[in-house]
Amino acid sequence: MKLIDCFYESPYFSGKHTSYFEVYEELLNNYIDKDITLVEIGVNNGGSLFMWQQYLGKKCRIIGIDNNEKCKELEKHNFEIYIGNQADPLFWKNFFIKVGKIDILIDDGGHTNFQQAVTLNSAVDNIKDSGLIIVEDLHTSYLKEYGNPSKYSFKNLMFDYVDKINNRSRSLDYKKALSMPIASINFYESIVALKIKRKTD
Repeated sequence: MKLIDCFYESPYFSGKHTSYFEVYEELLNNYIDKDITLVEIGVNNGGSLFMWQQYLGKKCRIIGIDNNEKCKELEKHNFEIYIGNQADPLFWKNFFIKVGKIDILIDDGGHTNFQQAVTLNSAVDNIKDSGLIIVEDLHTSYLKEYGNPSKYSFKNLMFDYVDKINNRSRSLDYKKALSMPIASINFYESIVALKIKRKTD
């Protein structure tokens, strides 16, 4: 089944750009019917949680995070819902103590530079190998209402990480190499996806 069909069949509305669906199919195709944990920040009325559940299958553990207490009502549909501030490292520390390591994190939360950076830094060591961190709406790194343009935009942080990944080459300055377990960074229209992989040698 196509993800966009799951989107339209969800019992509740979810705001997703139509350009995202092919991207998500490319990124998540290998996770269908697997025993995985997916966490989405920015639950709203829960429409996307139903979409992920239908697309990925019943083996997938779906967890939503939001700062709106009303989202807890979605637990009656067998989703796990955590209420908290994605810009608070303490929230993330407690979250991962309770939940454990996860496979996929989708950040569709507040979209500010600080929120996105704290979320990434708090989550990266709690993503399983070959897992993903996916950040939606990267275009907010260009919008004035999100404090941009800024040298501290999340887009610029990602560009900096690209440079640091390439510095892992011994022919460059290895001292500037990215130490985080990020193997690749893929850019799409308004989406950036980070693949997590730790060295085993």
